[in-house]
Amino acid sequence: VQLQASGGGLVQPGGSLRLSCTGSGSGFFLNVMGWYCQTPGNQRELVARTDGFSTNYTESVRGRFTISRDSARNLVFLEMNSLKPEDTAIYYCTAPFRGNTYWGQGTLVTVSS
Repeated sequence: VQLQASGGGLVQPGGSLRLSCTGSGSGFFLNVMGWYCQTPGNQRELVARTDGFSTNYTESVRGRFTISRDSARNLVFLEMNSLKPEDTAIYYCTAPFRGNTYWGQGTLVTVSS
């Protein structure tokens, strides 16, 4: 299982970004996919995750971020709106599979004027 994330970048406060993550490989389906974020000196924290039917968000992004996925593929998105400087972090795509947790390479989101 390999996860490839994309879509990060520099955006002004109040702006929007859309992150994407694709799970590559063959013969498997990732039931749960999600996003974590990490800032320097801190541990990775859950941002949002979904199994395609239900979603979970950390409180700080609720109402601003939306996680969704392509139900037929190992593809997950994170729509980030009303971005704040405190959202600045490296965002990692993640998925559990057969007892292991897989991580993408991370994509940097910088919210700054």
